[in-house]
Amino acid sequence: MSITPVVARPAFNLLPLTIAAFCVLWSFAFIAGKVAVTDCPPLILLAARFSLAGILILGFSRLRGEAWTLSWRDVAVCAVLGIANNALYLGLGYTGLQNTSAGLGGLIVSSNPVFTAVLAALLLNEPLTWRKVAGLLLGIVGVGFIVSHRMAIGTDSLRGILFTFAGLAAIVGGTILFKLLAPKGSLWIGNGIQNLAGGLVLIPFAATLANVGDIVPSARLFWAFGFLVLGGSIFAYFLWFHLLHVCGATAASAWHFIMPPLAMLFAWIVLGEHLDAGDLLGIIPVAIGIYLVTRPAAVPLAQAKIAAAE
Repeated sequence: MSITPVVARPAFNLLPLTIAAFCVLWSFAFIAGKVAVTDCPPLILLAARFSLAGILILGFSRLRGEAWTLSWRDVAVCAVLGIANNALYLGLGYTGLQNTSAGLGGLIVSSNPVFTAVLAALLLNEPLTWRKVAGLLLGIVGVGFIVSHRMAIGTDSLRGILFTFAGLAAIVGGTILFKLLAPKGSLWIGNGIQNLAGGLVLIPFAATLANVGDIVPSARLFWAFGFLVLGGSIFAYFLWFHLLHVCGATAASAWHFIMPPLAMLFAWIVLGEHLDAGDLLGIIPVAIGIYLVTRPAAVPLAQAKIAAAE
């Protein structure tokens, strides 16, 4: 009597779908943001967005009966991350969007992996191999080519560009802080705390520096705000922190290199922003750079044999 061994099938890998969903949501948020700031002051928009997103996330968690597993230290860390990744990054970035195109805003923020990789090597001991360096350089070349081409044909102001770069510095700092401080507990609840903290920080600035009378109620503002709350603040940020946890700061940040072509494509489709073949040439080195940075390192043969024996 023979017994046929049961071979377990490998579980379906959800990581590619997670990455694809993150890239689409994150890049389209630049378009929704550009639409929203046309009809609403950025600080008012973001204060309302983050506050509502935080209330929805924490309220839904409460209705589901999800256990609160965060310590006071984790709550404090999430609040700090909310100030960096939400209030500062998008507060500065959306102020910049008033004077820059959605495509250029996406281009500037896409340089996130370069600074993140260097800081991760210095502060987090993440190895900066020749393969990652080559991939990051290719990403810089691709993004730089698209940026120079866009600047040659665009009318973006220096003020808007400087605000966007300041927002870039905030998200790089937030990325490093997330890996350095490593908050524990539910990423879902942690994202709710971050949104609520970002909203509470921005409320006094919105009350003093912005005017409610400048809001222009419109259907496009309603839909853009809805996407920014649900697709941006809730789902995109949850996927972002999940990728940071699974892939590491350098590899996760490398996916920001795909945002420029996606943001420009969406900006062309939705906003009618200029797009031509010269912009798309930068996609080739960007794609190769992402592959080099995110490809798993090869395991030496001897080490693989030892692992198999165990």
